[in-house]
Amino acid sequence: MSYGHFEGREYVITNPRTPVKWINYVGTIDFGGFVDHTGGLLVCKGDPALNRITKYITQLPSSEFKGSTIYLRGRRGDRSFLYSPYYVPTLHEYDRYECRIGLGYSRFLMEYVGIRTEITVFVPEGESVVLQDVRIRNTGSDTVEVLDLIPVVEYSHFDALKQLTNADWVPQTMTSKAIGRPGGLLVLRQCAFMQTGRAENFLTSNSPVSSFEADRRRFLGENEYGTWKMPFSLVDGREFSNYEPLRGDNVGALMHHVGPLAPGEERRVIVQLGQVESVEKAMPLIERFREPEEVDAAFARMQAFWEEYLNVCQVETPDPEFDLLVNTHNPRQCYVTLNWSRYLSYYQLGYGARGIGVRDSSQDVMAVVAGAPGRAKKLLRKLLSVQKRNGSSMHQFNPKTMEATMGDAREMEDRPQYYGDDHLWLVFAVCHYIAETGDYAFLEEEIPFYEKDKEGRPLESARVLEHLERALAFTWNDTGVHGIPHLGFADWNDTVNLKIGAESFFIAHQFSKAARDLADLMDHLGKKEKAETYRSYAEEMKRRVNEVGWDGEWYLRYFDWDGSPIGSRGNVHGKIYTNAQSWAVISGNATPERARKALDAVYTHLNTRYGIKLSTPGYDHYDPNLGGVTTYPPGAKENGGIFLHANPWVIIAECMMGNGERAYQYHRQVNPIKKNEIIDIYEVEPYVFCQNILGDEHPQFGLGRNSWLTGTASWMYQAATQYILGVRVTHSGIVIDPCLPSEWEGFRMRRKVRGTWYEITVRNPEHVSRGVQSCTLDGEAVEVSGGAARIPFDTEGKDHVVEVILGA
Repeated sequence: MSYGHFEGREYVITNPRTPVKWINYVGTIDFGGFVDHTGGLLVCKGDPALNRITKYITQLPSSEFKGSTIYLRGRRGDRSFLYSPYYVPTLHEYDRYECRIGLGYSRFLMEYVGIRTEITVFVPEGESVVLQDVRIRNTGSDTVEVLDLIPVVEYSHFDALKQLTNADWVPQTMTSKAIGRPGGLLVLRQCAFMQTGRAENFLTSNSPVSSFEADRRRFLGENEYGTWKMPFSLVDGREFSNYEPLRGDNVGALMHHVGPLAPGEERRVIVQLGQVESVEKAMPLIERFREPEEVDAAFARMQAFWEEYLNVCQVETPDPEFDLLVNTHNPRQCYVTLNWSRYLSYYQLGYGARGIGVRDSSQDVMAVVAGAPGRAKKLLRKLLSVQKRNGSSMHQFNPKTMEATMGDAREMEDRPQYYGDDHLWLVFAVCHYIAETGDYAFLEEEIPFYEKDKEGRPLESARVLEHLERALAFTWNDTGVHGIPHLGFADWNDTVNLKIGAESFFIAHQFSKAARDLADLMDHLGKKEKAETYRSYAEEMKRRVNEVGWDGEWYLRYFDWDGSPIGSRGNVHGKIYTNAQSWAVISGNATPERARKALDAVYTHLNTRYGIKLSTPGYDHYDPNLGGVTTYPPGAKENGGIFLHANPWVIIAECMMGNGERAYQYHRQVNPIKKNEIIDIYEVEPYVFCQNILGDEHPQFGLGRNSWLTGTASWMYQAATQYILGVRVTHSGIVIDPCLPSEWEGFRMRRKVRGTWYEITVRNPEHVSRGVQSCTLDGEAVEVSGGAARIPFDTEGKDHVVEVILGA
């Protein structure tokens, strides 16, 4: 069944009965959240766990009210009607429905009973208010005598988890009061009692309000035996009670009389939901967004931001779906993950104290540096500040309080109390940021380590460069009996939790890559001795890996605490793991012959038509010695599922080996835009990557879940732009080293690097996959070596034209 289509930079949903809720993000973690395709709204300010605004329960059926909606009530002739222009919760058979998933906004269009509504939902940049800009037009041939518009919000307690765990204390603390008066400007104020004067929610609009309701029992009516589909308070043309509850389940509902509406006549109502220190102090903000011109200007500023962010890299290839993904939807998702990490989505519910993951956000930064360098740098400072003095890192932190924890490592006493990989991701992120921006001064910036004295003051600070060196030193000095780095509680695959003494080949490969990246940086800084030292570390780790980690046709994944291999032909389950093969190539640890064999093993044993599985065969029972990976049935998530985050690493590895056909095949298999053709199998949004797809050992093979907040977004963007298209920024210039499917005639890219625009045209007359034969910069030949062109940085800020010819 078809649920929608791509149009420009939007995805247009035309059938609201999608297999699961499809969402879009508005605002940022400073203030924002997501709106689903039927108008449900989850909003928070700063912290989804400790400052949530709307009550959005994802586990409820898709037909149920979630957080927010709008009702239209009226009469045309002898026909009365009550429906939601968002479709949910009234579920009426509309004449026309559209939900346009845009860049930072969702726009809803519905036609029903001769009334056309268009609602644009967005958060103005830098503001703590979400706007619902509602336009209502009478498209019928007669007058709508009565027409009422009623926006409704259900509030959550700010401490979101308590909303689900304490049904006595929470309602006793919830309060709502009205400021203003019915018939004029009315602001409905809501807060938990202890938050008064510190954080107050407000609901208001730019139109007169005749009455309001703030208690859910009264809104639904009859002791809540009324329903969201048919609230008793909305039958028979009733007004609301204007009751101000000092306890209970708080809602906000505003009655606007916008009729009568003559044929062709239109009304515009702008609904505001926000949070401020106090409503009195917020009045200038409220008054400003009562003006349609201010709303239009705010929307235009938001669009301008997205244009600037996306336009730093735009491509034109023979594959329109590749272009649509790379030019719009993939970088848009990367910006969302930069803001939210893995904190709040339809699947990551944002309860408790998970916060921002160091591993996650370090990878997210790498895809947005070109378009949002300022935000990337700001996040890097936070990530470095939760690194410990010994070079390791805390696992996750609250971005507002900067309180950090070791995550799930706290829960298992017989496992190590640190993660073996978190700190190494910092090396990749910082090196990538510096190469892209040229901001070498950042290396000299002093940033404190996480440990603090009794007064909360940092015990030690160090330059950013020293943070990176300590990260490398920690792993270099933390190896097991085979000389391979200790796993810690877990590495990237945090569902495999082995006892103290286990070793991780993923971390071994990660270490070698980090050592080489740091050596390249030291070369650029003129620190040749340190560069040689770090390269020697990488070579020594390569020697160890190849001495003990080769299993005949592929690389091992782990040594358990007792020295037994995992990811080996000798295992009954989990014989081969994808990441051990891809990262052996990415790191430079694999010899050319073993690299080819390892990647061929991935293709033979792990590839499926919907993507590459993380491992195979799946574990068939729970094993406490392995941990979380065995809590899933075979084919699900990390237990033999198609964990998409691992797919771009294989694409990168194949490009490094010159196999453009296979790299492109892997990219096409997981391109979400192509899932629009099999959406009843895939189910989740076709405009973003999801985290996982059920593998071929599962009866629901092809089913996707956990969309939006996944490191897949960052790495797929890097794989597409830096490896398939092959345009990479290094410390010494721009490297152009495409690895294409041979049928491509070439491609074009417009790319901004360090303030300078480059118009890059790559031609492939001989239909090869890889190998630059010649290159010119503004008509002058430039260096080509090792099959790649190297473009020096411009120091004058002029636009440049680059012409590249591929050939055998």
